[in-house]
Amino acid sequence: MTATPDLAARRPASPDLLRSVFRQHAAGVAVVTAHGDRPVGFTATSLSSVAAEPPLISFGIGTSSSSWPVVSETEHVGVHILGEHQRELAATFARSGADRFGPPTRWRIGPEGVPLLDGVLAWLVCRVVARVPAGDHRLVLAEVVAGDPAGAGRPLLYHQGRFNALRD
Repeated sequence: MTATPDLAARRPASPDLLRSVFRQHAAGVAVVTAHGDRPVGFTATSLSSVAAEPPLISFGIGTSSSSWPVVSETEHVGVHILGEHQRELAATFARSGADRFGPPTRWRIGPEGVPLLDGVLAWLVCRVVARVPAGDHRLVLAEVVAGDPAGAGRPLLYHQGRFNALRD
C-alpha cells in the first residue's frame, strides 16, 4: 500500500510556510560575534558543521541585520554555543536595537580580535572563507582556527519560537 498525500492540507510555498515548518524543528542556539569599528553579534539557529577536514562551519545572516555590514567585511568571527542558563543572553543578541555588549553581557577579546562571550558551553574562532548569496540572507562558510569545548552545562534549544531546555 502506498501513502497518498493529502493535497487539501498542502499549502503553497511562502515565507510563512517555511517559518511554520521550522517552528517544528528544534535547533541549537549560538551567538555569532565579529569586530569592526565596534563589536557586533547576533543569535543564530542556523549553525551547521560542514566538514571535518578542513574544519568548516556555516551559518546564515540576513542582509538587513545590523551585524551584516561588519560580518560582510570581517576576516574572522566568533561562534558561541549557548547553555540552557543563557536564555537572556540569547534574547539580548536576538533583540533589535539592544546594547548586546553592555552589562550584563560578559565578554573579552579573543584570538584574531574576535569578541568572545564568557560562560558559554563552547566557542570557536573561525576565518571566513565565503559569503554565498541566498535570497535575503548570506550563507557564511568559515574555517575553524581556534576554540574551546570545555564549558559546563546543557545546550539551549530554540523550538516553537521560544528558548527551551533539553529534556531527557
